[in-house]
Amino acid sequence: MSRLILVLGDQLTREVAALRQYRDGDVVVMAEVESEATYVRHHPKKIAFTFAAMRKFAARLADEGLRVAYTPLDDPENGGSLPAELLRRAEEHGTTDVIATEPGEWRLIAALEECPLDIRQLQDDRFLASHADFDRWAEGRRELRLEWFYRDMRRRTGLLMEGDEPAGGQWNFDHDNRRPPPDAVEFGGPMHFTPDETVAEVLDLVERRFPDNFGDLRPFWFATDQGQARRALTRFVKHALPNFGAYQDAMLSGDRFLYHSVLSIYLNAGLLTPLEVVRAAETAWRDGHAPINAVEGFVRQIIGWREYVRGIYFREGPDYARRNALNHTRQLPPLFWGEPTRMNCIARTVEQTRTDAYAHHIQRLMVTGNFALLCGLDPQQVQDWYMASYADAYEWVMSANVIGMTQFADGGLVASKPYVSSANYIDRMSDYCGGCAYSARTKTGEGACPFNLLYWAFLDRHRDRFAANPRMAQMYATWDRMAADKRATILSEADTFLNRLSQGAPV
Repeated sequence: MSRLILVLGDQLTREVAALRQYRDGDVVVMAEVESEATYVRHHPKKIAFTFAAMRKFAARLADEGLRVAYTPLDDPENGGSLPAELLRRAEEHGTTDVIATEPGEWRLIAALEECPLDIRQLQDDRFLASHADFDRWAEGRRELRLEWFYRDMRRRTGLLMEGDEPAGGQWNFDHDNRRPPPDAVEFGGPMHFTPDETVAEVLDLVERRFPDNFGDLRPFWFATDQGQARRALTRFVKHALPNFGAYQDAMLSGDRFLYHSVLSIYLNAGLLTPLEVVRAAETAWRDGHAPINAVEGFVRQIIGWREYVRGIYFREGPDYARRNALNHTRQLPPLFWGEPTRMNCIARTVEQTRTDAYAHHIQRLMVTGNFALLCGLDPQQVQDWYMASYADAYEWVMSANVIGMTQFADGGLVASKPYVSSANYIDRMSDYCGGCAYSARTKTGEGACPFNLLYWAFLDRHRDRFAANPRMAQMYATWDRMAADKRATILSEADTFLNRLSQGAPV
C-alpha cells in the first residue's frame, strides 16, 4: 500500500527525514493552505517566498520521478488546512499511512497528532543538535547559557577547532565585533533575483489574496530554489564575510544590510543546510580570505544561537511562548505597523521591515525589542508582530528570541539580565539619532529621547526583581545617586510618554 509523505513549506530539502523514507508507490503531499498562511498575518513577502519555493521544490521532485500531489492555494478542492489536505489525499490514494518530518511549531505538531490518520512524525535531523542532544547538555545545569552550549557544539562538530582548542586561541571574538558604523560599506547587499514565471504567478496570487497584510510584496528579490540560495551564500562569503564580524552590530539609515548575509530566510526554509553554510565560512578563514573574528561571529549565530533557541523552544514545551514573567500587558502601539513616529530608530527599522521582511539581529534586539520591553508591551503581542513581520520567522526560532531574549518574559532562562538600554547604545552603534526629532543626549525635558526616560522607569518599576542581579548593580547605584527631584521628573515624563503611547497618540 502506498504511503503519503508530507513535506512542509520550511522543509524544502531532498535530505529531509520524511523524504528519505520515500519508496516507489508513495505520494509526496505538499499544499498551500489558508490556515498556515493566516495563523498570523504574515508579511506578504514571506507568503510569496514560501509558496514559490514550495512550487519549485515540488517540480524538482517530480522531475526526479517522485509522485507528487501538490495543492495550490487557489485550487477549488483545497481543504484549507494540512490535516484536511492529508485526509483528502488519503482517500484519493486509498491509504491511511503518513510519514512526516516533525514541524517546528507546537501547534502544527498537535494538529498532526489529532488528525485521524496513522501519522508518524520523524525527528528533523537537519539540525545539528537533536532534542535528546540538547536535553543531555541541559540536564542538571543551573543556567542554560548560550556560551557553554556553543562551546559544546564547536567541540562536537570540530568547526573552528585546532585539536581540542578553539581556533585563534579563544572561543569568541566579541570584543572585535562591536564597531560602530563604518564611513562607507563596501558591499552591495545580498544577491537579488528577478522573479521568474513561477514567482510571478505566486506574486499575483498573494497580491489578490492578502492585499491588506502589513508589508510590501514588491519588489520581490528573494532566492526561491536551492541553486539561487547557494549563489547568495557564495556572494556573501566572497564579498561580505570578511567585514561581517566587525560591523555585525552596526546600523545605518542609508544601508539596510551592511555586511549581513540575509541567509536565515533560506536556512529556515531548508534551501540551505547549516553545515554547508558554516563550512563555507570556515573554508574562507582557512584559505585566508576572511579573518577569524568575522568567521567565528558568523558560525556562532548558526551552530550556537540558532541551535540553542530551537533547543529551548522544544525543551520548555508549548506553554513557553505564552510566558509573561514581568506581567507586561500594554497593547502593541500602531507605530509597529508603520504609523508615524518621531523616533527615527523605530521609524527606520519598521520601514525596513515593511519593505524587506528583514531587519538584522541588533535592530530586532536593541531597537524594536528594547523599546517593547521598556514600554511593558504584552510579550505575546510582540511575538506575534515578529512572526508577522519577518520572512525567516517560525515559532521555534522566534519564541526564545522574543519571549526569552528581547522581552525577558521567561524570567531569565535565556538571558541573565534584560536587554535594555538608554539612547546611548543606539547613538553609538548607528546614525539614527542624528536625524531624529529627539536628542539622545537629552535626559529630561523638551526633546529628551524616550529611551532615556523609559530605561530608568523600567529599572525603577522592576527593582524588586533586578536589584540583586550582579550585572545590574551598577545601574541601580547610578539611579540611587541621582537627586530625588531628577528621579521624580524622569518617572513623570516616562509616564506621560507611556500614556500617550497607550492612547494611540503620535510619539
